[in-house]
Amino acid sequence: MAVPCANVSDKEDQVFLPPEKAEVLKYRRRFALPLFRYLWTRFLRVHDKGRKRAVRMAPVVLLMASVPLSWSAQQKVLEIRQGSNLLASASGKVVVLVFVRRDCPISGRYAPTIQRMSAEHRRRTQFYLVFPDKSESASQIHHYLGEFHYSIPAVRDSEHFLTRQAHAQFTPEAAVFNTKGALVYHGRIDNLYPSFGRARPAPTTHELEDAIHAAEDGRLPSAEAVPGVGCYISDLE
Repeated sequence: MAVPCANVSDKEDQVFLPPEKAEVLKYRRRFALPLFRYLWTRFLRVHDKGRKRAVRMAPVVLLMASVPLSWSAQQKVLEIRQGSNLLASASGKVVVLVFVRRDCPISGRYAPTIQRMSAEHRRRTQFYLVFPDKSESASQIHHYLGEFHYSIPAVRDSEHFLTRQAHAQFTPEAAVFNTKGALVYHGRIDNLYPSFGRARPAPTTHELEDAIHAAEDGRLPSAEAVPGVGCYISDLE
């Protein structure tokens, strides 16, 4: 079951985010800013002379911590078009496409789960966040990625090429492609939401996780398709 979500109408140019720069976000979040806070606190704990040094050193330490911020501002979102071969760029890995929308509350609820699975399977599986809403601009997608601390490569599928390839109908939904590029699973991530607006305390089935494990082992998952619950992807042909 799904309900439509509100659309936005900002038509900005699309831009591109190289997957290899995704680690920059992790650096900023895990190291750079904590480093600045630690050094600043350490300086302020010493005597007055050290306090004066802290004031002089602050611009230098801040510059060190803010370098990844300027890099991340240059990161872009891949615009996929008909004829593009995203699966081929995965270098023999299993590929997981997770379809999300900025204004879909269930998409936001799954952000920690998606991040966790991406981290746990990063050696053998490549995750991509796919934004199928044609009205979502690159800057809006950037804001969404920052809001939920995503470091997963993002794809804007304005022509619904990946959406059709993955048989996606709602957000959030996932699609798993094996190392040969064949679709082996599509549908919900788990059963946390039995219906729109009603959630269990915790999921009792984990369809996406099971499908990833099967694809990594060269097997077919026990379920090839399970209907998703969320916001309907509009303008599907």
